[in-house]
Amino acid sequence: METRAGRWPYRVGMRWEALFRDLEAQAENDEHEHLRAQAAERTRGERATTVLAARIAATRGDVLAIELRDGSRVTGTVVDAGGEWVLLRDGMRERLVPLHASAAFEGLSRRSDMLSRVEGALPITSALRALSRDRARVQVRAGGSRTGVIGAVGRDHLDLSTDAGATVVIPIAAVYEVSSA
Repeated sequence: METRAGRWPYRVGMRWEALFRDLEAQAENDEHEHLRAQAAERTRGERATTVLAARIAATRGDVLAIELRDGSRVTGTVVDAGGEWVLLRDGMRERLVPLHASAAFEGLSRRSDMLSRVEGALPITSALRALSRDRARVQVRAGGSRTGVIGAVGRDHLDLSTDAGATVVIPIAAVYEVSSA
């Protein structure tokens, strides 16, 4: 081993190799950390743009429990969802629940499904008009509970022809749920 002639001893060369291996490992670790940070930031960004209706749509076919603002609770399998409502099936009974009536959800998917433009834009009034058109007998919970047939649906209210023969006008903002009677 000649150190005066400019040659490095083998042992010293090993130190350089170890140093380069260490630097490569650090660079690789830094790259992994950077990728993890980017993925976490993208996930936070995507979650920030997620709407409740899209998470409900991802729960189709699963059981969902909804606590309503009046403290009551409805549970059922998610059949369909729109931008303003969710349709649950509980045995033979179907329940149309406006999202504005909800206070909390249990069983909601962590992921989300994209609602089509039609689904996202489909207001609850469209679903109520379909019930009116079909002359379906329904139970409407809004303050109290009334059973009858929806005679007409306006932009912000519905007319319910009750089983007692009266016509009751109910603001849609007051509706907790409309279920099959």
